[in-house]
Amino acid sequence: MLKNYFKIAFRNLLKNKVYSLINISGLAIGMAATILIGLWVADELGYNSYFENKATIAQIYQHQTSNGKVETGPAIPRPLEFEIRKDYSDNFEYVMMSSWTQPRYLKFGETNIYRTGNAMQEAAPDMLNLKIIEGVKDGLQEKNSIMLSQTTAKALFGSETAVGKIITINSEDDLAVTAVYEDIPENNTFNDTDYIIPWTYYVTTQPWIEASKDQWNNNSFQMFVQINENTNMEAVTSKIKHVKQKIYPESIENNPEYFLFPMDEWYLRGDFENGVQTGGRIENVWLFAIIGIFVLLLACINFVNLSTARSEKRATEVGIRKSIGSQRGQLIFQFLTESFLIVLLSFLFALGIVLLFLNGFNNLASKAIIFPWGNIQFWFLSLLFIVITSFLAGSYPALYLSSFNPVTVLKGTFKAGRFSALPRKVLVVAQFTISVALIIGTLVVMNQIQFSKNRPVGYNKEGLIQIPVMSSQFLGKHETMRTQFLASGGATSMTTMSSPTTDVWSNRGGYTWDGKPEGFQEDLAYTTVNYDFVKTLGLNIKEGRGFSREFATDSNAVILNETAVEYMQIQNPIGKYIRDSDTENPIPPMKIIGVVEDMIMQSPYSPVKQSMYAFGINRNIAYYNLRLNPNKSISENLTLIEDVFKTNFPSTPFDYQFVDEEYGKKFRSEERTASLARVFTALAIFISCLGLFGLAAFVAEQRTKEIGVRKVLGASISQLWLLLSRDFITLVVVALLVASPIAYYVMTQWLQKFSYRTTVGWEVIAIACLGALIITLITVSFQAIKAAISNPVKSLRTE
Repeated sequence: MLKNYFKIAFRNLLKNKVYSLINISGLAIGMAATILIGLWVADELGYNSYFENKATIAQIYQHQTSNGKVETGPAIPRPLEFEIRKDYSDNFEYVMMSSWTQPRYLKFGETNIYRTGNAMQEAAPDMLNLKIIEGVKDGLQEKNSIMLSQTTAKALFGSETAVGKIITINSEDDLAVTAVYEDIPENNTFNDTDYIIPWTYYVTTQPWIEASKDQWNNNSFQMFVQINENTNMEAVTSKIKHVKQKIYPESIENNPEYFLFPMDEWYLRGDFENGVQTGGRIENVWLFAIIGIFVLLLACINFVNLSTARSEKRATEVGIRKSIGSQRGQLIFQFLTESFLIVLLSFLFALGIVLLFLNGFNNLASKAIIFPWGNIQFWFLSLLFIVITSFLAGSYPALYLSSFNPVTVLKGTFKAGRFSALPRKVLVVAQFTISVALIIGTLVVMNQIQFSKNRPVGYNKEGLIQIPVMSSQFLGKHETMRTQFLASGGATSMTTMSSPTTDVWSNRGGYTWDGKPEGFQEDLAYTTVNYDFVKTLGLNIKEGRGFSREFATDSNAVILNETAVEYMQIQNPIGKYIRDSDTENPIPPMKIIGVVEDMIMQSPYSPVKQSMYAFGINRNIAYYNLRLNPNKSISENLTLIEDVFKTNFPSTPFDYQFVDEEYGKKFRSEERTASLARVFTALAIFISCLGLFGLAAFVAEQRTKEIGVRKVLGASISQLWLLLSRDFITLVVVALLVASPIAYYVMTQWLQKFSYRTTVGWEVIAIACLGALIITLITVSFQAIKAAISNPVKSLRTE
């Protein structure tokens, strides 16, 4: 019997090839899109799953209050480590200090590579469950040692044994390789940790770190911990929350509070606003999960609509089968079998689509997702979906058709009810409501990205490169390098900075100035720069001047941005002095010599932070910044600059970054979101149009004789086109009226997370609505015109 059901189902599929193709292809595309989104969501939710102890691992974060506003971040002072080890060690399995991830040069023989990594304490391999491929897990105990990732070891030594080899780091110190660990996968924190060096080496080679062991105001470090199994994050947080205030009661003004931020939340819920956790990437995860459900829903609506529409043509078949003894249950099972067969074939095609486009999807989403062949949960959910979809799509025609009176059907007096098409109309409205809402949402995301990209950055980022300074061999050579770079003709100016042009690495306070408001707690983005800072970056001077070699006193001078002047409430700032409030080790008073237009160094979606640019000719140099010669090609300039670099640093790889490209990276997350949204919105529109195409063909087929009569009586093609298109256009217009306010509200709420944002303008809604109408007309018109130009003789010849 079951074999017979499938045989009849196959015959019906072959008999109605066009509708079968539309049904299967639409459902397959919807399934494929949903599978891809599901794999992406699973990858996002599974972030940091590589670490076996992630439920007990946390990073210590800090809340600090400044002028009534709470700032939250992972930067903590070094003395906190000693207090935790002394008074709270019973709460922790491991405590680990770590540097920020930094790039360094690793050299072995003639091989010199550029890799990023961290300095960590000895607990790192155990806390992070590093899988040691070669060597020992306690490989950080020796000060002059280094642990390498598998890929880094292969790049340096090829297939040779790495342990015991001596490599040179930053052309300065020799370190012995003590272990090689398995690469940490992409969807995990520390995936860019290509090497780990001992914390003791880091401290002893950096005098400022050694000096920071008693500096509670120097928030330049990060600390990771693993709590004991007999406690929890909240309990430990309550114990360490006010550590600094217990030691320095006067710090109550800033109200510093330390807390454990669990590893489970680092990636997805890392956003804080005024001391309150506000979300993060989890918003994108839910967004795409909803989009995936909607795309699948659109495909299912197509399936249900076409299945129910075609089912009415099978009334005679049902009548005959009932008259010869078929039971209603058998008929129901027959229709459900056909539904199951279509869904199953669609799923198989969907798997093929996923496998075909998975690599492209990974490139688009910046992922390394692999198909879960061995994941039982995936196959169980797929089977569950197939069964549920088959039942939902097949139940209406099965129950509806199996209820027909065979006598009425076979006498030819059966007619579908006057409201039989109402469910299909409701579903079409639902389809286009979803599609139009997705179009509006995608356009708003794209507008927000472009709005931020068009925001004035305050400097000329075109033709500007930065060369990282990663070892002491660069220090003291600034003027020599500048002279040679300019003499080569590859650059027209050069300066140095203590941070990248597109980021701020230091924030400072503890200053006084004339007119400082009582109780004011300043927080200034602090960057040391050099001569030609204004010229090289192309900054706009609003008042005063830049640093000049003609003024010896500029060694104790500063430049402020416009926001800093307003923030500090300084009237007529040029010539005023900023002083260090530290009475034990004060720095000389700093004279304000210039005010520059705000320069975006951090997020382009947020207001520019109040910034101080201090003069520092040979201290805290992290980058050489060069303005390329506009009269030469970029490649020629880079060749000339590289020659100078290699002459002075022959054993160091020449590495540089284009500032405009580094700035562009700030938009990557949003651009990926927009790209994914565009793809899935396009699929949603395609699926909706596919269903509309099928329904239009069905309506045209139903009204074939009516169209023939109308043509004989003189109806024009345009009149017939309007007759067949009007109902569909009406449904889409209803969908536009429903979708527009919903999309407007949702996207307005989404934009609230950006301080610097665009609006959901009427033109966005107008473009989306007009686009949907045009697409609908094109889709429906094909079938309408095809029916209108057909020969009426053929349609009426059976009458």
